[in-house]
Amino acid sequence: MLSTRIVLAFLLGQFLFSCIAVGQSQRLNLLIITVDDMSADSLGVFGCRLADTSPHVDKLASESLRFTMAHVQVGNCMPSRNVMWSGRYPHNNGVEGFYQVRNPGYPVLCDLMKQAGYFTAIRHKVSHSTPYSPYQWDLNLDTAENGRQRHTKDPVSYGDATRQGIQAAGMQNKPFCLLINIADPHKPFFAEGNRGQTVPDEYVPSRVFTAEETPIPGFLFDDPVVHKELAHYYSSVRRADDAVGQILLALEESKLADRTLVMFLSDHGMPLPFAKTQLYHHSTHTPLMIRWPGVTKPGSIDNRHMVSAVDFTPTLLDIFSIDHPAGLDGRSFAPLLKGQTQSDRDYVFKEYNENAGGSRDPMRAVQTAEYLYIFNPWSNGERVMATATTGTSTYRRMAELARVDDAIRFRHEL
Repeated sequence: MLSTRIVLAFLLGQFLFSCIAVGQSQRLNLLIITVDDMSADSLGVFGCRLADTSPHVDKLASESLRFTMAHVQVGNCMPSRNVMWSGRYPHNNGVEGFYQVRNPGYPVLCDLMKQAGYFTAIRHKVSHSTPYSPYQWDLNLDTAENGRQRHTKDPVSYGDATRQGIQAAGMQNKPFCLLINIADPHKPFFAEGNRGQTVPDEYVPSRVFTAEETPIPGFLFDDPVVHKELAHYYSSVRRADDAVGQILLALEESKLADRTLVMFLSDHGMPLPFAKTQLYHHSTHTPLMIRWPGVTKPGSIDNRHMVSAVDFTPTLLDIFSIDHPAGLDGRSFAPLLKGQTQSDRDYVFKEYNENAGGSRDPMRAVQTAEYLYIFNPWSNGERVMATATTGTSTYRRMAELARVDDAIRFRHEL
């Protein structure tokens, strides 16, 4: 009897969900999905050497326009995300590190979408996506309808949050702007303890990878400790992909997928040495893809134009016919989504200022398709940069081997 009640409750929920969708605004909706600390080439569609890491993202790519030369500006979380949704470089938006900015004097995407009549909701990374508080989102989806906090590593919770956001918008007969920020594969990785040991984990991905099958990226070194940490990382990538699947399922159930623009990206590269908290290629290369029903060609690839995070807000404003505020640094690439071309899309500017804790190590970079120029004004051969990766098993192993291996010592001293 209990199982019958559960089934009936589920069917009633689906019926009400569909009814809300039918009465919802006919305007184009926006669903942005981000993953945390994921290198672009961790995904199958971006050339991952480990099979089956991302079936749901790969399917989304087959329905989208995919950019092979998209970059974020910054290699760490909060500054990177604030560039995306302000349309301004860190030195102009004020979020150079991990802190809020009082009275910034400019609107962000959330404000502009609200002013245009959209219902705005966010899941996870709220402070990282908004430069000031109190936050102006209509709804924080970290809290479920029953008042409980959703776990950031639970893939199912991201689908539930998406349903909640769509339903809330429908109740107000407004189009929605949802920013769903998946916590994986940010540390802690799946089943990894703080010293690299394997620990129990309640949220098991649909596939768990082993150390024996994980490939080593070219910027790391071949060692059993590295293989093990990468197995935890790639299992977390798969769990993030599970969350993407849940989000897209919720969108399909709403019957609004055909009038919802879906944007997918990562905030920066994997949280291991030479990726996160740097400006190298793997630090900033983001797996950007956009599905705009009736506009973007399914399965299409743009491998000609370089776009970057500072361009995201002006692009979305153009798509949704919203006036640009003064002071944007980015440039809209909306014409590219329609199959057109743009000039002066052969380089991007990148910058880094400080990490959590306020340690300032400013860097600037210019990235082209073939070359990368990085300027480190503080580098004197003695100063050690504090990064977000020194607490990883891979870094500790590198420091240990540097005492006896010249090649690894060179890496460690970089």
